[in-house]
Amino acid sequence: MAKKRSGSQPAKQSSGMKGYIAGAGQVVEQLITDTLEKNFMPYAMSVILSRAIPEIDGFKPSHRKLLFTMYKMGLLDSGRTKSANIVGQTMKLNPHGEAAIYDTMVRLSRGHEALLHPFVDSKGNFGKFYSRDMAYAASRYTEARLDPICRELFRDIDRDTVDFVDNYDNTMKEPTLLPATFPTVLVNANTGIAVGMASSICPFNLSEICETTISLMRDPEHRIVDTLLAPDFPGGGQIVYDRGQMESIYNTGRGSFRVRSRYSYDKSANCVDITQIPPTTTIEAIVEKVVELIRQGKLKEVADIRDETGLDGLKITIDLKRGTDADKLMQKLFRMTPLEDSFSCNFNVLVAGTPKVMGVRELLEEWIAFRVECIRRRTHYDLTRKKEKLHLLQGLQRILLDIDKAIAIVRETEEESEVVPNLMIGFGIDQVQAEYVAEIRLRHLNREYILKRTEETNQLEEEIRQLQGILDSRSKVNSIIISELQRVSKEYGAPRKSMLLYADDLQEQQEEEEIPQYPVHLFFTKEGYFKKITPLSLRMSGEQKLKEGDQILQQEEGSNTMDLLFFTNRCQVYKAKASDFPDTKASVMGEYIPARLGMEEGESVLYMAAVQEYTGYVLFFFENGKAAKVELSAYATKTNRKKLVSAYSDKSPAVSISLLPEDTEFLLTNSQGRILLLHTGAIAPKSTRSTQGVQVMTLRKNGRLVQAVAYQEGMLKKPERYRKNIPATGALPAAEETQGEQLTL
Repeated sequence: MAKKRSGSQPAKQSSGMKGYIAGAGQVVEQLITDTLEKNFMPYAMSVILSRAIPEIDGFKPSHRKLLFTMYKMGLLDSGRTKSANIVGQTMKLNPHGEAAIYDTMVRLSRGHEALLHPFVDSKGNFGKFYSRDMAYAASRYTEARLDPICRELFRDIDRDTVDFVDNYDNTMKEPTLLPATFPTVLVNANTGIAVGMASSICPFNLSEICETTISLMRDPEHRIVDTLLAPDFPGGGQIVYDRGQMESIYNTGRGSFRVRSRYSYDKSANCVDITQIPPTTTIEAIVEKVVELIRQGKLKEVADIRDETGLDGLKITIDLKRGTDADKLMQKLFRMTPLEDSFSCNFNVLVAGTPKVMGVRELLEEWIAFRVECIRRRTHYDLTRKKEKLHLLQGLQRILLDIDKAIAIVRETEEESEVVPNLMIGFGIDQVQAEYVAEIRLRHLNREYILKRTEETNQLEEEIRQLQGILDSRSKVNSIIISELQRVSKEYGAPRKSMLLYADDLQEQQEEEEIPQYPVHLFFTKEGYFKKITPLSLRMSGEQKLKEGDQILQQEEGSNTMDLLFFTNRCQVYKAKASDFPDTKASVMGEYIPARLGMEEGESVLYMAAVQEYTGYVLFFFENGKAAKVELSAYATKTNRKKLVSAYSDKSPAVSISLLPEDTEFLLTNSQGRILLLHTGAIAPKSTRSTQGVQVMTLRKNGRLVQAVAYQEGMLKKPERYRKNIPATGALPAAEETQGEQLTL
C-alpha cells in the first residue's frame, strides 16, 4: 500500500468563493495494484491494440485510417490534393493532431523512400528515410494521392469483405481491416514499440512473397527458404546471408542479420562513393562516426568525407590518401562504423486482437486464412444479390404470361395501397416481386423489355451455381487467391534491391586488422592483475607495483600479437589479445582481468596461457587424482569469441593448469604426503575440452591431490624412487629428501 502523509487541510470556503471542492488538498491512501489496474493496464492495452502493433493486413490503425480517408476522398484514380486537406479529413477518424497524421503520411509516401511499395504518390519535399536532418516540408506545401497499388488494398471493400465499425464519435464507419489481395504485412517494413512488447518486421520482395504464398497453398510442407531468399530493403544494401540464420528467423520470427553498405571506387579521383546504406542508420550517423575515428587517429587512410546526397539520390564520398587500398579500408569501416549494421527481427502481429510472435510460415498461414474469409464473404455477398435479382426476374416472368391482365389489375384497382396485393393474388407472386412489377415504368410495359429482362434468368442461374460452388469448395477459393497473387506479382513486382553476400565466402575475404608486432613481457598476479611491459620500459623501471598481499604468479616473454587464454575456477576460458591491452610500466598496478573481461561474480583466474600458435597441449591435474591432456587446438576459434564454456572438466576441482609445448615430467603430491613423478607422455592427448582425463595417482579414502608442478633437475635426490607406472599411489619421501630444501616448491 502506498502511504503518503500531508499536513494540508481541506480547502475551506472563503467569503469570496462560491464553493470549494470537497477533500481538496488531502492525500488518499490507495493500493498500488489498484492504480496499476485502473490507470496503467488500460493505457498499455490501448497502445498494444490500437497504436504500435500491426494487424494481419499489415497496417496499424493510424495507417489504415489515413489510407481509407484518402480512398473515400476519391484520391485513388484522380489528381493530387494538398496534404493539409488529407490531414484535415483524416481527423474524422484519427483525432490525434495534424502532426501525428502527417508523420504517418510521410512514412507511407514515395518521396520518403521508406517502403518497398509506397502507398502514397507524393509531390514535393517529403524528406528522406536515410537522412536525420533532411526535414520534410509542411503539409500546406506538399500534395499527394493514393498510389495505384492501393487498388489491391481496397479491392471489393464495398462487397462486405471486412467488418466496419463506428468511428470515435459515431458519425461514420471505418474498416477494421483492409482486404489486401497480397501479404502486405511482409512486403513493407513495420516497426513499433508498445508497452512491454515491440514489433519489427523487415520487408520482403513482392514477387518472392507472392511466389512463396502460392507454393505454401499448393504444398503445406513447402520450405520457405527455397522461394523467399532474404529480406529486401528499399534502400538496397548488401545482406550478409547465412542460410541457417535466415531459416531460424523464418521459423521463429526472431533473430538478426547484418546489412552492409554498397560502394564503388573511383580510381581517377581516388575516392570511394557509398550509394546504399543499411536501413537502421542515417547519412549523418555514418559521417559523424568516421570523423570521430579520424580525430582519434584510427583512420589515417581517410583524407576527407563529404555528404553529396542530392537529386540523384544518396551519396557519401570518402577521399583516400595516396597508396590506400580501398577494399581494405572499407572492410575496416564495416567493422568500426554503421556502414555495416544489424537488423533485428521480431514478427509480432495482432491476430484476432491478440499479439503473437510468428514465423514466416505461420504468418502467411494466418494471412491465407484471413484472405479465404474475405473471398467467402465477397462470394456470399454476390450470391445474395444475384439470388435477390433472380427472384425479381422470376416474378417478371409471371407477368410476361399476360401483360394485359397486369395492366387491367392496376387500372381497375381503386386504391393505390391495393395494387400490390391485387398483383400478388392475380399472378401468385410474393410482395417483393409485386413491388418490383408495380414500379415498372409505363414505357417498359412492352414485350421486348420484359423478354430482355427474363433472358437474364438463365445467366443468373448459372452464375449462382458457380458462386455456390466457390462457397462449397476450399480448392476453388484457393485458386482465386492464387490467381490474384499471380496478377499482383506480374503487375507490381520488381527486381530485388538488396544484394546477397554469402557469409562463408565473406569470412574468407575478411582480413585481420594489422597489429603491430614487437616483443613484450607479460605479468599475471595472484589477485588477477595483468601487465604488458616492453623490454625497454622494463629495463628502465624499478620495483613492480603490486596490491598489498599480491604476488606475481606468471612472467612470460612474448609478442604483442599473442592470444591470451585466462582459465577460471568456473571451468571457463576467456580469450583476449595482448594487443587489446595498453603498454604499461612496472610502477602501475595493471589491468584487473575479471572486470576487464566481464567475468561472473566470484569468478577468478587460475592460469594465463600466452599463445602464438595453437600447437601443444594444456595439462590439467584434478583433486581426484586424474589428469587430462587437451590439445591446444581445441581452444582455437575461427570467430572472435571472447568466452568458451566447458573449457575443462568440472567433475573435480582443478589443482594445476599448465601450457605444455612438449612432454615433460611433473611432480605430484597428495594430502597424505605421497609423491609421484609422472612423465606426461604416458597421458593420451584428447581433442575434447571437457574430458575427465585418466587416473594418474591413486588416492586413499578422503585423500586428494594437492600439488602438481613441473619437475626440475635437483628437486629430488632419488627421482627413480618416485617414478611409477600409472595409476600409482606414489611413495612417501625418504629421509634424505626432507633434510634439505629440495622439496620446497
